Amino acid sequence: MLSIGAFAQIGQVTHRMLRHWDTAGLLVPAHVDEFSGYRSYDPSQLERLHRIVALRQLGFGLDDISMVLEQGVDAARISTLLRARRAEVEEEHRIAAERLVDVERRLQLIEKENQMSQIEIIEKPLPAVRLAARRAVAQSQPEVAGIVGPAFDAIAEIIGGEPGALETPIAEYDHGEGGVSITVGYAYTGPEHGGFEIIDLPAMDAAVCGIHLGSMSGIAASWQAIHAEILARGFVPSGPCRELYVRAVSDDQSDWVTELQQPVARA
Repeated sequence: MLSIGAFAQIGQVTHRMLRHWDTAGLLVPAHVDEFSGYRSYDPSQLERLHRIVALRQLGFGLDDISMVLEQGVDAARISTLLRARRAEVEEEHRIAAERLVDVERRLQLIEKENQMSQIEIIEKPLPAVRLAARRAVAQSQPEVAGIVGPAFDAIAEIIGGEPGALETPIAEYDHGEGGVSITVGYAYTGPEHGGFEIIDLPAMDAAVCGIHLGSMSGIAASWQAIHAEILARGFVPSGPCRELYVRAVSDDQSDWVTELQQPVARA
């Protein structure tokens, strides 16, 4: 019999990993002392240990490893698992390559132009949102503020007494030849009322997002940074943009926090 220390040393694994695999039922010790709880392994178990290590190095999870160990090594089954793992590794490589390009671009910006980005930008999916909302069209950009604020106020008058109804204000902007189509509302799970409509904003698989701090008077510069980053990352806008007003309380807007969300697709 081999002690857990000797078994771990031969297999180049840690005691913690062996205990974890024991708990998961992947590699149960041949003997456990009933008084001390000390684990011992039979030398023949090294073959199973090596198989677990080999599958882990390929990136397989414990459930897949358990299936292989329990059902035996079948060429077709292993081939299917390896194809799925290959697709996962290819996607990981794609993401890592994109991150490397982003790191290089930021590094060049800092080294050559001595600049730091004024807005931190990330990629993430957007969830679907059910809004209690109003819609309008602004013929020009200066008209937007005169539409958005009053629309929020009007909806708040109707649903403001319902718990949590005003926690998530969102506006969606769809720029077209006829002006800007605006949807203004609050994330809402309650019943319909007169004075607003229920509008469902769809989920988006990918969006480039950034946080704008402070007054709406400077938000155009933040949106310009977002769109420059979209182009730099090889995306194109794929739908109306959204603004999530995380904090919008003070009259002077100095402490406002707005998340800018632009759905994107690969160019």
